[in-house]
Amino acid sequence: MNAPSAIRVLVVDDDPLVRSGLRLMFGGAPDIEVVAEAADGSEVQQLVDAHAPHVVLMDIRMPVVDGLEATEALRRREDAPEVIALTTFNTDAHVLRALRAGAAGFVLKDTAPEEIVQAVRRVTAGEPVLSPEVTRQLIARVSGGATDRDARAIRAREQLAALGEREREVAVAVGRGRSNAEIAGELYMSVPTVKTHVSRILTKLSLNNRVQIALLANDASGDQGE
Repeated sequence: MNAPSAIRVLVVDDDPLVRSGLRLMFGGAPDIEVVAEAADGSEVQQLVDAHAPHVVLMDIRMPVVDGLEATEALRRREDAPEVIALTTFNTDAHVLRALRAGAAGFVLKDTAPEEIVQAVRRVTAGEPVLSPEVTRQLIARVSGGATDRDARAIRAREQLAALGEREREVAVAVGRGRSNAEIAGELYMSVPTVKTHVSRILTKLSLNNRVQIALLANDASGDQGE
C-alpha cells in the first residue's frame, strides 16, 4: 500500500528569515513538504503552475504585489490551492479582505509552530482555520462605518434570498460556527444532506469555503458591532 502523499506548501513572504523559519518548522512534519518559496505576490501564479501546492501561506503585506491581490487572483483559478493569510496583527483590515477573497483563514506570525502545522492540515482536510467567533471579532474590529455595514447587510441578504429555505438555515448555522454534525442534529437532517446543502450554497453564491459562508451570514445579520 502506497504511503499518502505529503501536503505541498508554498510559502510567500518578503522576509527571508520568516521563509527560512517556516521551512525549518515544516521540516519537522513528515506529512508536509515546502515545495517552493516566493518573496512577492507576483511570483505566486508561476510557482503554483510549477509545483501545484495544496496550501499557500501568504503574507498579507508585501511590496509590488501584496498578499491580498495575490489571494484574489489565486482563488479565481480552477482547482485553486487553499490560502492561509500570514499577518502580524489580528486586527489587520487586510486579513478580513483576504478572507472575503477566499482565504481559508489566517495565522499570526508569532503563532506557536505546532498550531501553524495544524492549520495547514486542517485546511487541507476542508476545515476552517479560524472559529466563527474569531471571525466575528475581526469583523467588529476592522469593519467600516455604518454605511458600509448597511450596504454589506443588504447585499448579503439578497444573496441569501437566492437560496432555498433549508439552504438558508444551513448557512445561518455555519455562521454560528456549527459543525456539520451539529447542524444535522439541530435541523433534523443527515450529515451527508448537510454537506450537500453546503456544497450547493458554495456553488449558488460563487463562494470558496465555509469561512465565506460565515462572513456572509454575519453580514446579513448585521451583528458586527463597533
